[in-house]
Amino acid sequence: MTEQTVGVIGGGIVGLAVARELSRRHESVRVLVFEKEDRLGAHQTGHNSGVVHAGIYYPPGGLKAELCKRGRSMLREYCSERSVPYVECGKLVIAVDESELGRFDALEVNARRNGVPGLRRVSGSGITEIEPHADGVAALHSPETAITDYAAVAAALGEDVGRAGGRVLLSTAVTGLRRRHDGIDVVTTGGVHRVDRLVVCAGLRSDRVSRWADGADGPRIVPFRGEYMRLAPSVRELVRGMIYPVPDPRYPFLGVHFTRRVSGEVEVGPNAVLGLAREGYRRRDVSPGQLRDMASWPGFWRMARAHWRTGVREVVGSLSVRAYMRSASRYVPAVGPADVRRAGSGIRAQAVDRDGSLVDDFRINHADGVTTVRNAPSPAATSGLAIAEHVVDRMESESP
Repeated sequence: MTEQTVGVIGGGIVGLAVARELSRRHESVRVLVFEKEDRLGAHQTGHNSGVVHAGIYYPPGGLKAELCKRGRSMLREYCSERSVPYVECGKLVIAVDESELGRFDALEVNARRNGVPGLRRVSGSGITEIEPHADGVAALHSPETAITDYAAVAAALGEDVGRAGGRVLLSTAVTGLRRRHDGIDVVTTGGVHRVDRLVVCAGLRSDRVSRWADGADGPRIVPFRGEYMRLAPSVRELVRGMIYPVPDPRYPFLGVHFTRRVSGEVEVGPNAVLGLAREGYRRRDVSPGQLRDMASWPGFWRMARAHWRTGVREVVGSLSVRAYMRSASRYVPAVGPADVRRAGSGIRAQAVDRDGSLVDDFRINHADGVTTVRNAPSPAATSGLAIAEHVVDRMESESP
């Protein structure tokens, strides 16, 4: 790239990784990161379960499978370099009864095609050797699935950008974009900034900001609130690492699971309840304008018609701890409703196409000097450094 200014909208892990990659490769490039909050990683990056995925779930050949594998190894090395916690506590994906074995077998084939390191299939007795209090008929053990602190990773990436001469502008919301013959004006609450090229990594607002950039309407973001429970200290040691269900391939959500955090706490969740605001972490958080925007999208109603029964079950689990723990207790029977407390929540930016389908793979578009990351759900945090490589490679290939 010749000497130029590149703007990156979004101070989550993907936006920061792209900014760092640009700064590392091109000393002549001036990078500006625009983040509307007063801190980095304020939303999806700072509200996820901290898991570093190994690639079990993702269809071979897709961007998720490719970038998760590359991103995991890059992230492990980066955490070592920057002294960020990284613990390979391992994961069990458990089939609790024989009715799940068809999906379980397909998942194993998928995981092996993706080259998940150290993967092995274990029986009921093998399950209890790894997780003594877990129950099931078969499981996939991924010993290199890890946990980290993604907020700390985001902070380290931001420091890297600053040291390389870039600027991270906090409390600077982007309110509009204007194309010029000699670049793009990024209109913010802190003034107007002229950039030569632009990368949109706006997470929960990626559809709206991307539409300003390239005019394309869709997919739209539908927010889903994921609520967590936390095990009481007295039962925390009943779970050593991570315990997951066999996912339903109809949905991009993994289902309620047990995850040990780098702090030593163990969380249960998240569920997936339709959010009433894009940054609505509490049930009472409602944005009428955002609801109108969601209701105006034909894909929302098509999605709702197809999945309303699942939606009702998720709402019941949200309102009742007993209902929430009913499925989780199938995997660790010793843990019940009395052993958990409500913890935090996160919001997943779920992209939905006009036909109502839930977009599963990463969706990244490039046109006329603008790159838009329109869908970057899990494992985007695991894959962030590899997504950045992918984005910058494409930007370089399209440079004049």
